[in-house]
Amino acid sequence: MIHNDMPHKKIHQGRNIKRFREMLGIKQEALAFELGDDWNQKKISLLEQKETVEANILAQVAKILKVPVEAFENFDEEQAVNIIANTYSFQDFKDNASASGFNYQPSFNPIDKMVELYERMLQQQKEMIEKLERLIGGK
Repeated sequence: MIHNDMPHKKIHQGRNIKRFREMLGIKQEALAFELGDDWNQKKISLLEQKETVEANILAQVAKILKVPVEAFENFDEEQAVNIIANTYSFQDFKDNASASGFNYQPSFNPIDKMVELYERMLQQQKEMIEKLERLIGGK
């Protein structure tokens, strides 16, 4: 069982935008460009410092990054680390032993979900590179 000392800890949505943007390899300038003429790198930097982001902006960023809005609203790095630490034991994987010691049985495979997210992020990065190449008259 996971014990959380801060059950009402606030999720920092701006920091989550930054995390996902960086995982996708997208610069602040590129995100600003995609958001429109009212946006620039400095405004993205300020957005990423906000604890709570307006719903319409979250929706726009989610669409651009192709990440569910819920990822920005719910992702808590500390909680994710606690879940992983309390769910998986290195002993379970030692010498390719079976992972029969798991106490936690999710209805989905968390590793599959991480791989799926990573693949989506790679595809998004590829699309962004292609779009930027077209914009600068490249390939």
